[in-house]
Amino acid sequence: MSAENKSLARRAMEELWTKGDLTVIDQLYSDDCVFHDLGSPEDIHGRDGLKQYARMYRTACPDLQCTVEEVVAEGDKVALRWVSRGTHKGDLMGIAPTGKQVTFRGIQMQRISNGRIEEEWAGFNTLGALQEIGALPRLEQPAVAGR
Repeated sequence: MSAENKSLARRAMEELWTKGDLTVIDQLYSDDCVFHDLGSPEDIHGRDGLKQYARMYRTACPDLQCTVEEVVAEGDKVALRWVSRGTHKGDLMGIAPTGKQVTFRGIQMQRISNGRIEEEWAGFNTLGALQEIGALPRLEQPAVAGR
């Protein structure tokens, strides 16, 4: 089962996030899936909510390319470590396009049941990405004693 679950998780990253194929959500996610974005105050419920969420990122960075760096599976859970790169060409959470390159690094965990993703937790460097596009100032590095 772990091999099948890993394949499903990789397919979601490749087809949904890299290729931007929102129709794959109907194939890979359950009807009542729940997506927990650790940087968002509210969970995303159902396929339509997930499509809206994915559309926001794919519109903001239409050339988004996702690379899965590591996948671990145990039982009904799959964890992925990934990096995504793209160009900020569209609105991102109310931030006008800047044309700047942006990198998202993250970790996701998916719970899979009956060959579909039921629940997903995602944590990624939203702060760093917003700093890259100039929406937030970069934090000053603390001085190191002896330097």
